[in-house]
Amino acid sequence: MASENGWQEVAKVDDLPPGQMMYVEVGEDPVVLINLNGEFFALSDICTHQDASLSDGEIIGDELECPLHGGAFEIRTGQPASFPVVVPVETYAVRVVGETVEAAKRG
Repeated sequence: MASENGWQEVAKVDDLPPGQMMYVEVGEDPVVLINLNGEFFALSDICTHQDASLSDGEIIGDELECPLHGGAFEIRTGQPASFPVVVPVETYAVRVVGETVEAAKRG
């Protein structure tokens, strides 16, 4: 459901406990929504190294490891954290409104 300025509801706060992630869509973009210690982040779900769904990966500390080749991204910034990942993954703006988690494309 879209709201003002591109924000759209992607989950309820209770849907995603700390340390967990889930696949969502922002517009038509595949996105992985992550609850990192109670703070929500959203990254493109597609690994920049090779087409793999990051929502099938694993959260290790503050990094998201790709399930295909073990490369990782910093959850807060989308920056590469370990080889073979060298290109950042797109990040999305995230906010919590009441009990609703909303995301929007940056830009």
